[in-house]
Amino acid sequence: MPVMAKKTADYDESKIKTLSSLEHIRLRTGMYIGRLGDGSNPDDGIYVLVKEVIDNSIDEFIMGNGRQIDIVLKNNQVSVRDYGRGIPLGKVVECVSVINTGAKYNDDVFQFSVGLNGVGTKAVNALSKWFRVMSVRDGKCAEAVFERGVLKSERKGTVKGDVKNGTLVEFIPDDELFPDYEFNIEFLQKRVWNYAYLNAGLVLNFNGEKYTSKNGLLDLLEAEVGEEPLYQVGYYKGSQLEIAFTHTNNYGENYFSFVNGQFTSDGGTHLSAFKEGFLKGINEYYRKNYKSEDVREGTAAAVAVKIQAPVFESQTKNKLGNTEVRSWIVNETKAAVDDWLHKNPDAARSLEQKILANETLRTELNSVKKEAKEAAKKIALKIPKLKDCKYHLGDSKGGEGSMIFLTEGDSASGSMVSSRNVLTQAIFSLRGKCENMFGKKRADIYRNAELYNVMMALGIENDIEGLRYSKIVVATDADNDGFHIRNLLLTFFLSFFEELVTSGRVYILETPLFRVRNKKETTYCYSEKERDASVARLGSSAEVTRFKGLGEINPSEFGQFIGDDIRLLPVTVQALKNVPGILEFYMGKNTPERREFIMKNLLPEVDA
Repeated sequence: MPVMAKKTADYDESKIKTLSSLEHIRLRTGMYIGRLGDGSNPDDGIYVLVKEVIDNSIDEFIMGNGRQIDIVLKNNQVSVRDYGRGIPLGKVVECVSVINTGAKYNDDVFQFSVGLNGVGTKAVNALSKWFRVMSVRDGKCAEAVFERGVLKSERKGTVKGDVKNGTLVEFIPDDELFPDYEFNIEFLQKRVWNYAYLNAGLVLNFNGEKYTSKNGLLDLLEAEVGEEPLYQVGYYKGSQLEIAFTHTNNYGENYFSFVNGQFTSDGGTHLSAFKEGFLKGINEYYRKNYKSEDVREGTAAAVAVKIQAPVFESQTKNKLGNTEVRSWIVNETKAAVDDWLHKNPDAARSLEQKILANETLRTELNSVKKEAKEAAKKIALKIPKLKDCKYHLGDSKGGEGSMIFLTEGDSASGSMVSSRNVLTQAIFSLRGKCENMFGKKRADIYRNAELYNVMMALGIENDIEGLRYSKIVVATDADNDGFHIRNLLLTFFLSFFEELVTSGRVYILETPLFRVRNKKETTYCYSEKERDASVARLGSSAEVTRFKGLGEINPSEFGQFIGDDIRLLPVTVQALKNVPGILEFYMGKNTPERREFIMKNLLPEVDA
């Protein structure tokens, strides 16, 4: 029987559309701000909107105009007031609504700006249900008000003599595009602190609290590692490069990298160049040829560069792509590290002891690795319990969308295997509760078959750069056993591969707790509040099903929960220095304090 060709619509002049810049931003939102989200992830769109507005004020400070920025968040309305030069009064409307309009194309006005594409504030305007901008210049002002990018009113006038020059931007994100969004104050506080560390001397007032730094990245690293460093934080600041570095007793490496004030969570050429220069500077000082892995193990460092024409690998600017910066960053870092070690001999001795200890640890690990790999060969030629996907992190196609689900038992993984996207979604099925790795040595990973296989599946045995998946998703049941397994896995990652968490690679999968349906409609609810709302809408006769575990969800239903509508909660830490105390409390030896906390917060209430 011949295959019938699918009828397609006529392709003629009537099908060609020209979108205005406003329509394009609202229709293709991801091109401008990345993900939309609901505010539960620090990379969600509402935080990008805030960042785009603050970036303009930061650029004013960088160019020597204004030393204070006032930020207020109230009832989902964001207000940002700087005290720079103010937008030229005759161009206020164009600068916030017409694509490719701005002064950042002029190197005489802005030398080290992040927002060189001319769409930042325009995107904020287009994606806000209400947007107001006012510029003050020498006693005169201009104001414009927009709704969803459409100009509603504008005026010009004068202000009182004591009103300082600068720009005020206020906006409310559009709830048509960001339904049920909610700002997380901690995410914003983290961003504001980063602005302060990267711009020493700038004062940021956020909801009445003052954020400022005298010593830049030195303050950032000291705040992150607390009292954990093995030696005082090393610091250098040049005209375009600023670095801070130390070592801790933690496993792995942690880096905080920035370009023109933008946090590059995925690093890039500037971070790679710093690592190379850091190694060369250390070997130059000690006149040795230490291996990179021995020098870098336990490193905590921050690097910030200023570049006139940054090239990022995405609109959200998470990774720098400029290759021409490598040479000068390597050489300047090398010279700075060598010079600092000469001036700080006590720190230099502590650093060398750390490198030698890392060498000893690596030798021990190599011996254990050999035994583990021989044992693994006897079991199978491939990793047991891993259902891999086709594309992996680093692949030009599909790599950024790749993820691995760490599931609890075969019943849960069974539903996921049959409903996953085989191109980008891998599944690793845990046998049950893995070993508590708190306080253990890295060599102990090789003595634990299951965690060894997790490490090998992720590709992180040698370093985090070998990670095979963009996202690591912990998918356990929403019960006591599931929560326990989740804690054990997070303890494993935070103990040995902390950078996976700090770089935003680890997530918790949210799955529905209830299904509510009648003969016409089925809804899935993630909380009791959503369940009650669905019952009220569908009627009291609606059938309510409580899912006790992932294995109870039919594969035909499960697909939608790991598809386009997947809900992922990022695992974050506010500062590295907090991690040891948190792990000690929750995963260390039993203490009266922990028992009391569990009795009050975790155990279900029992009738007396």
